[in-house]
Amino acid sequence: MSIKSAQSQGAAGGGDVQQEKYETDCEQLSGQEQREKDGSGSSDPYYSEMDIEKLGKARPEVFNNAWSEIAFCFSIVMSQVLSEYFISGFNVIIPTLVKEFNIPDAMAVWPASAFSLVIASVLLFFGRLGDMIGGFPVYVGGMAWLGIWSLIAGFSKNRLMLIICRALQGLGPAAYLPTSLMLLANVYRPGPRKNLVFSIYGTCAVIGFFAGIFFSGLSAQYLNWSWYFWIGAILVAITTTTSYIFIPSDSEQRRKQGVKMDYWGAALIVPGLVLIVFAITDSAHAANGWKTPYICVCFILGWLFLGAAFYVEGWVAEHPLLPFDLFAVPHMKSLVIALLFFYGSFGVFLLYGTLYMVHIMGASPMQVVAWCTPMVVGGFIFPMAIGIFLHLVSGNILLGISALVWMGSGLLFALMPEGASYWAFVFPAMICATMGIDIIFNITNIFITTKQPSERQGLAGALINSVLHLSIAFFLGFGDIAQVETEHLGRKKSYQVAFWYQVGCSVVAFLIMVLRVRVTRAKSELTVDELRQLEQQQQQSS
Repeated sequence: MSIKSAQSQGAAGGGDVQQEKYETDCEQLSGQEQREKDGSGSSDPYYSEMDIEKLGKARPEVFNNAWSEIAFCFSIVMSQVLSEYFISGFNVIIPTLVKEFNIPDAMAVWPASAFSLVIASVLLFFGRLGDMIGGFPVYVGGMAWLGIWSLIAGFSKNRLMLIICRALQGLGPAAYLPTSLMLLANVYRPGPRKNLVFSIYGTCAVIGFFAGIFFSGLSAQYLNWSWYFWIGAILVAITTTTSYIFIPSDSEQRRKQGVKMDYWGAALIVPGLVLIVFAITDSAHAANGWKTPYICVCFILGWLFLGAAFYVEGWVAEHPLLPFDLFAVPHMKSLVIALLFFYGSFGVFLLYGTLYMVHIMGASPMQVVAWCTPMVVGGFIFPMAIGIFLHLVSGNILLGISALVWMGSGLLFALMPEGASYWAFVFPAMICATMGIDIIFNITNIFITTKQPSERQGLAGALINSVLHLSIAFFLGFGDIAQVETEHLGRKKSYQVAFWYQVGCSVVAFLIMVLRVRVTRAKSELTVDELRQLEQQQQQSS
């Protein structure tokens, strides 16, 4: 069907079209039937602006009833729950595992880092695979893979087996995270319903965070550390089953689009990212720091790989894994840079916030769970409120407020005096954290997925999650360096140096977001594919 009203800021992919052009189209193409234009004589009806508004609120046609939609949404949002479960919860059981397997201080960072490093390194590959063969098989396969290695991880007998299991676990989220956003973005068109569903998706990250620290604290204090992995495996098994039953298959549609894999790009990007993040993360614990030969070699090789990948992606590959025109959407480049600093500072807050509460304030594992409860409550309230009002309020206003509030989370820990109370410092820090990062996550996810065509939704999902996990791995490595280099000041002050580092990253992100990024209201509008279709019809009729 052709389309009448088109109000959008622009379209990515093969149809970048400016807002002014489409506002003119809206005026020219009003009415219930298409007027004859340039002698074309076509009488196909156009969607009215009211029709587009209704479509943005209606249940997608792929669902027969409310229960099928609820089951679909449950299956997808569990991807966020499970990813955060295996990231946040693992930090709580690290002290137990260090004692259990006699892990040296120089290697203690790797059981935690291996999971995120693998995710960040291969997200683009799996995002492209989803665009090639469909999000459904990649999503379900990733879930099943995570379940298998979570079960095996619970039987780890030594530190090497644990690190290998954690690394192989990471392949699961690397597959299902980009395809989860891809499936949501393709099912829900721009409008209030999509805003609400994406807000629920973002909220579930907080649920996963809390579930992770709760079950890891429970396992470490009352059961056995293995139960942390086995409880996760049970949750994964449930999600895999519901996903297989309730997620509609998109394989046939995807194969028809003819998207190809960029194997050369993948072969260069993956080792490049792994080597650089490895060098940064391990440098703080190597014998001679950055003077250690293998650190320098890995760091230089990593950049050589990425330099070669940049050349291949820009001038050699026919179907680049990360096409440059992905960033042609206005403000996209600035937004991605700001998100790198936001998410990087978030990783620092998660790790050092937990360590500070345990080692400086003397909190037990279950006490840490209780102290983080405000993040969970706020994680429900703020994203849901944003989902309801995002089509009414400018995204720029919300991003500016949340970015400003986010700085407070690090400042409160950085300025916390000796013997400080929970209610005076930790409680408001948790509120600032959830107000900041959850709102930013939801708004930017909606913006990025809405501005990409259907054949690039897997790539858009991969970009979002690559920025998230790469920034955490990358910036956390430098945070670790800052903390280790200032250990002579004492544990408390060295932790607070890491929090000042978080604040610095937050300030940079805030300035970029306020000065360089423009995000309007997320209202009901045409999809990128529909805008492209309209442009083609206008060209044919002229």
